[in-house]
Amino acid sequence: MLRLFVGLDLPEGLRDTLAMLERGIPGARWIESDNYHITLRFIGEVPEDRAEDIDSALAGVQAAPFALSLAGVGHFGKLRKARSVWAGVEANEALDRLQAGVGSAIVRAGFPAEARRFRPHVTLARIKGETGHHVANFLSEHGDFRAPPFEVRTFILYESHLTRHGAMYRVLQSYPLG
Repeated sequence: MLRLFVGLDLPEGLRDTLAMLERGIPGARWIESDNYHITLRFIGEVPEDRAEDIDSALAGVQAAPFALSLAGVGHFGKLRKARSVWAGVEANEALDRLQAGVGSAIVRAGFPAEARRFRPHVTLARIKGETGHHVANFLSEHGDFRAPPFEVRTFILYESHLTRHGAMYRVLQSYPLG
C-alpha cells in the first residue's frame, strides 16, 4: 500500500522564511522545512497497482502557471487544544481551479470525492496537549506574516511514509502547468 497526496512544493527561500516562525509553542513538533507543502488533495492508502490510475488521471489536469502568496497564520482545533498551527494562503482563483481539477482527476481514477472543504495552508507544527496561551501568543506575534508571491509551475504526487519522527515525503511524479 502507498499513502498518497497531491500538493505544491515551495521555493527554498520561502521555506527559510517559514522556518523562522518556529518558536514559542512548548512541546510543538515543528515540521522540517523540507516537508513544507500545500496539500491539494489527500488520497490516503492506495494499493500500489492503483497508483498508475492516479498518475494517468493527474497527467490530464490542465492549468496555467500562476502566482501564489502566503499570508497570515492560524490553527486547527480549539485554541486551548490546538492540533496544529499553519501559514495561510491568500485567496486565489487559479489555485482553486487547479485544486478542483486535481479533485476531479482523483474521482475519475475511482476514488471518492473529498468530503472536507479546501482550506489551503502550510502546516508549520503539530501540537499535543494544552497550549492555548502559547498558540494565542504565536498567532498574535505572527498574525501580520506575509511572504512575496511565488510562481506555481508544477503540482506533485507525493508518497508519505509515517515515522516516529513525523512524515517523510517522496516525489512520485511531477506535473507541469501550462
